[in-house]
Amino acid sequence: MPPHEAIFRFSTGHAEQIYRALVPELSDEVNVRSTTRCRLEGTTTLVLQVEAEDTAALRAALNMFLRLINVADEVQGLVKKP
Repeated sequence: MPPHEAIFRFSTGHAEQIYRALVPELSDEVNVRSTTRCRLEGTTTLVLQVEAEDTAALRAALNMFLRLINVADEVQGLVKKP
């Protein structure tokens, strides 16, 4: 296990939609020094787990995925439900 790890749990009514938006990004290996996993816990909790070899790689991965989650959540707030 890499020496640096961060785990975030987001409680939102949009957890499933945000997860689906992140799946394509998770399949692309952006940085070989870090590993990112995302999963759902129930229907309202999104879990983001990032492991990295060093703090710079951890920070870079967190910056990217936290921004993606934020944008996906904001877009869900703009979408009108039928």
